[in-house]
Amino acid sequence: MLSGMLLATPPLARDLRARLQELDELRLSLGQASHRPARWMGTVRRLLQASVVEGSTAIEGFHVSTEETLALLAGDEQAQPGEEDRLAVACYGRAMDHVGTMAADPAFGWLDRVILDLHFDACWFQVQASPGLWRTGPVGITGGDGRLVYQGPDAREVPGLMLETVRWLQEGDLDAHVVVRAAMAHLHLISIHPFRDGNGRVSRIVQSLVLARDGLLSPAFGSIEEYLGENTPAYYAALQDAHGERYETGRDVTSWVAFCIDAHLAQARRRLAQIEAAGSRWSLLEDLVRGRGWPERLTIALERSLLGGSSRGLYAKEAEVSSATATADFRRLLDAGLVVQRGQGPSTRYHASEALRASVEAH
Repeated sequence: MLSGMLLATPPLARDLRARLQELDELRLSLGQASHRPARWMGTVRRLLQASVVEGSTAIEGFHVSTEETLALLAGDEQAQPGEEDRLAVACYGRAMDHVGTMAADPAFGWLDRVILDLHFDACWFQVQASPGLWRTGPVGITGGDGRLVYQGPDAREVPGLMLETVRWLQEGDLDAHVVVRAAMAHLHLISIHPFRDGNGRVSRIVQSLVLARDGLLSPAFGSIEEYLGENTPAYYAALQDAHGERYETGRDVTSWVAFCIDAHLAQARRRLAQIEAAGSRWSLLEDLVRGRGWPERLTIALERSLLGGSSRGLYAKEAEVSSATATADFRRLLDAGLVVQRGQGPSTRYHASEALRASVEAH
């Protein structure tokens, strides 16, 4: 710690150190698996990126289907003014792209502008959130019954607290495990509540950036937004237990760190299982394509149709074929009853038929 202005990173008991050791082994296996030079890993990354964005925005009450999320993140669709849910997803995706860039920057350094810019990325569509600016008034969190459950520090304290947070991110507790530092970064931001709105989103984005700067895993494989989105009541309870009813730096936040470690353990196991399942699915589709004497590239079209659907343009780009060839490939799959067409013209998308899904599920 650099000063008493921030919550202290707790010492870890033997049981938590043992769970971190187990997590390190899982993260190492996941890192090796995620860097596998397999054709189907691109689809896995897209799906997991979508799950990160979906999970985090759903916590804030923004709900978009996986199919729409994939299309928005790929740039295949554009969110329009007034489409709050779709704008939240598109903006969060942009913020996570920014995370990926900063994670790879060898000259990166933590600055208050880093956090402010991530807030701008994620919240620019919400004028009332004052995107990219610290709040200038009071802020609190209310429970489902309308009762105030947390009061953030006075707005006049926010610039100093955030300066201290940035100093901590750059220099503090560097010998702590990266998962612990990421959990504490999340807690520092959510406890200070430096913005009028979007504090949860930015706290989770900064947590992902701390993890991504570690270099072992990309945010798609190393972040826990999906777990938090699926376990939101437990997530909120862990935060409430950690920061109490108002900002107090003397609190013991071990329970929050333990919650995050368990979330990482669950998420890492899930990611490894998803990678294994993706490899098995790709092999099955390869066999199907090979058995019909079709070009190998149609495996890409079939996999995309199973996982959120595909447009001709996206398929043509990934398969490195012309638009005319992509159209002919999907016509072949339509005639074989393996995909179905939805929409017309530029909005046309192709989705796996029930027959194809049943065949995949049977194996």
